[in-house]
Amino acid sequence: MQEKYIDETKQGEAFAIAERPENSKKLFLESYGCQMNFSDSEIVASILNEQGYNTTMKVEEADLILLNTCSIREKAEQTVRMRLSQFKNLKKERPNMTVGVLGCMAERLKTKFLEEEQLVDLVVGPDAYRDLPNLLKETDDGRDAINVILSKEETYADINPVRLGGNGVTAFVTITRGCDNMCTFCVVPFTRGRERSRDPHSIIEECKDLANNGYKEITLLGQNVDSYLWYGGGPKKDFAKASEMQKATAVNFAQLLDLVAKAVPELRIRFSTSNPQDMSLDVFRMMVKHDNICKYVHLPVQSGSNNMLEAMNRQHTREEYLDLIRKAKEIVPEVAFSQDMIVGFCNETEEDHQDTLSLMREVEYDYGYMFAYSERPGTPAHKKMEDNIPADVKQRRLAEVIALQGELSKQRMKSYVGREHQILIEGISKKNKNQWKGRNSQNAVCVFDKLEGQKIGDIVNVFVYDNTQGTLLGRTVE
Repeated sequence: MQEKYIDETKQGEAFAIAERPENSKKLFLESYGCQMNFSDSEIVASILNEQGYNTTMKVEEADLILLNTCSIREKAEQTVRMRLSQFKNLKKERPNMTVGVLGCMAERLKTKFLEEEQLVDLVVGPDAYRDLPNLLKETDDGRDAINVILSKEETYADINPVRLGGNGVTAFVTITRGCDNMCTFCVVPFTRGRERSRDPHSIIEECKDLANNGYKEITLLGQNVDSYLWYGGGPKKDFAKASEMQKATAVNFAQLLDLVAKAVPELRIRFSTSNPQDMSLDVFRMMVKHDNICKYVHLPVQSGSNNMLEAMNRQHTREEYLDLIRKAKEIVPEVAFSQDMIVGFCNETEEDHQDTLSLMREVEYDYGYMFAYSERPGTPAHKKMEDNIPADVKQRRLAEVIALQGELSKQRMKSYVGREHQILIEGISKKNKNQWKGRNSQNAVCVFDKLEGQKIGDIVNVFVYDNTQGTLLGRTVE
């Protein structure tokens, strides 16, 4: 659970891109879950674009339907199963249509998916997308196809992702894949494999390409971006076996940030998601060194209790986490933090819960992603611990955490009032078509009236005069 999660209660996001005139087949692609899945879908679209597929927003005209799935919580998997059930009549009407499941849910369930969901023809794990052309040939021959082999090397570094949907202003750039942290509640190490990093030269080239194509902001992406370590390839766990030359020339995350910030000074840079045990203070020093690195970090803690942190195998204590936050704020006084929080983990006491609330008050998060614990099959917690907190207790504790975060968010938004902020215009406000929406360096959303000559992609100076719980209200400084 080391990523920033997109709301899994909604239907997945369907994508469309410009068509290649010579392509004759239609791909309907929907993504669920975290930002990594959305980034992976862009890789899938690129691979299949070369195989004659243009994407479509109309599922009824698709030759191939792919759902890129999430396994982080039970609700996410239920959402995908419900979505698959909606395709049954369509499949009867178009028996030659292929339906596939990609990503973490495919990796977790493997062949069970083909047995349980008679509709599904294709099951592909997150490290096997290059094999899609071969797998589709198998389905064309009437056979079910599956590849869920995890890789210690695959980073898709040489594939130029097709930018799906989006606003043409912000883009994801994946720099690491997999996770080595083995938190007891988390399925990610089993669905995405060992941690490995991407060649920094390919990252820089992708960033330059985005800048040349008019993008204004990038988010460096990975399960654990701050544990990025390039030493010539291979899993991070094998770094100890690297040669002295490889160790001497290795690039860590802070150094990568420095390289990217210098290579594309015109782009704003964000990153997600960080792990407290791997976060270096050098990262915050880079924020001070480079104005184009945004002053915001998503730093999941999961609990404020040392008992829970130990049970979760989080590899850091409450005290270490708070010390990191304190030192970061000394280096970058204007830095903002957000959190992931799990309530109701196995054996959580009321004292543990109060520790979480007190930690939140001390950190003063801008916002957070808060969940009641749901047991995930195959995780150490599922195998060795009892999910013994009653549902009503979980929900009460979750409500208290959400309510506190609401108070903290309003306070943090209020701290931005009365000042000018540089806001990147990302689109039109959902509530008022005469207003723009964008974010400041600290990732706070701001809305303000449109002025003649302004357009999406502009960075404008905005004076913030008021706030709601989660939004800044401003006006352009002319």
